[in-house]
Amino acid sequence: MIPSALPEAALRELGRTAGGPDTLALLVRDQHTRRLLLLRAVLDAVEAADVAVCPLPVRDRLREDWALLEAADGTGAGGGAETWSGAGIRGSAALDRLLYPLVGPWAQSCLRLLDGAVVDGARTAREELARGLAHFSAIAAAAAVRGGEPFAVRLMARDGVLVLPSLGALRTVASGDVPVELAFRTGVMTFRQAGAADVVVRWGCEGTTMWSDALAWTATRTLPGLLPGVDPVPLDDIDPYRTANRELRHRDLSGPAVVDAAERARWLRSWEGTASLLRLGGEHRLMEVAALLRCLVPLVVPAALASPMSLNSPPDGIGSCSGTRREAFGAVLSSTPPTPAAFATTLVHEIQHAKFAALSELVELHRAGPEERYFAPWRPDPRPYDALLHGLYSHLALADFFQCCALASTVAPAQRHSAWLRHARHREQVRAALSSIDASDALTPAGRLLVDMLMEECTRMDANPPPKEAREEAETYVDLARKRWNGSTPWASVSG
Repeated sequence: MIPSALPEAALRELGRTAGGPDTLALLVRDQHTRRLLLLRAVLDAVEAADVAVCPLPVRDRLREDWALLEAADGTGAGGGAETWSGAGIRGSAALDRLLYPLVGPWAQSCLRLLDGAVVDGARTAREELARGLAHFSAIAAAAAVRGGEPFAVRLMARDGVLVLPSLGALRTVASGDVPVELAFRTGVMTFRQAGAADVVVRWGCEGTTMWSDALAWTATRTLPGLLPGVDPVPLDDIDPYRTANRELRHRDLSGPAVVDAAERARWLRSWEGTASLLRLGGEHRLMEVAALLRCLVPLVVPAALASPMSLNSPPDGIGSCSGTRREAFGAVLSSTPPTPAAFATTLVHEIQHAKFAALSELVELHRAGPEERYFAPWRPDPRPYDALLHGLYSHLALADFFQCCALASTVAPAQRHSAWLRHARHREQVRAALSSIDASDALTPAGRLLVDMLMEECTRMDANPPPKEAREEAETYVDLARKRWNGSTPWASVSG
């Protein structure tokens, strides 16, 4: 029996690596609920913390920030226990800021520090916690700006930069962590700091643009919405919580990148053709990206991508480094995709990871342990069962995407050839991993239905097989990967 929180029809849709509007909305609502519960956990932990860990002035400031959020939301400052708990936020301006993907990593970081996490570096855990909670002031200020709520607050810049999440950043005159006064009224932000002239930033009447004559201010760069009426996508290179360098599961990702005007132009060139390519791979691919993608976090292009000698390299040698984070639902981390085709592929791949992560939090799919012992044709290292299922789900979606592209009547011969190569490789990778997934006795009833649907999807693809050349290339590729796994072939021999 499938849990009532997830209708069986929705699980079947997701088992086809698809998902209609209602199913995607269900995943989004559940993730939003989890984000608000996470925030509630931070607030409760602050209230319960010893003053030696969280001094009273820090706690009082957090209350003031929450009151500003309520004012931006139109619920009134209140300040009572019920509103302080999180129940008072109900409208779009404040709620939208709390649900911004990168608020999740911030909240997780604060909870770890409140729970006694060990801190690397010169600062103490108490100092890092105070620094982290000070970021909530910037979140509240950004919500008030978007809500048109006048205010005046003192914020704290971090390492010489004051970030207003999703809006922009102010470079301060002094280095280090320094106070900055911010006043907002009638669409104008005024920043004041010691030893410097005021910085004035104007907020557009439609709530979508910001501009200033001051070189110290940098507005968050954005990419246009994928569809008419869809909000622009922030290209967030300023948020201090945008990457998680200490997470082992992201050890393959490069570090954060800063996007200047020239780099943003490169992003835009690839982005402009992405929507049409996503649609070529199926209307549902475009719709799910438009529904789930809320921000892009730029990464440095890894040096390894200059060479195709990687198991993850596509047959045409074009790729990018990318990833997602469970605690940052709606964010995709990626180096600059070199082409619209690479951008579309990255989004299809990473949105599947976001969908699968949201699904696995909504319903238990398996009870397998964390042992790393499974062969994954797309990785050089052994994988735990959950990671194998995660990867299989994403690669099956890519196989479907490229098959749809290859079968499209408007595709040029060279593009069709490349699409068949990509389809065949991902399809063969899935075939090689599916037996381990299917044979597990750790699957729950929901997990068994999901895997059955994945197997049906594989069978459906067989109705339109790739050309012999593409199929043989894929078989050779996976065979080499298996030999490498068994230790009989050098890893460098498994190339793109």
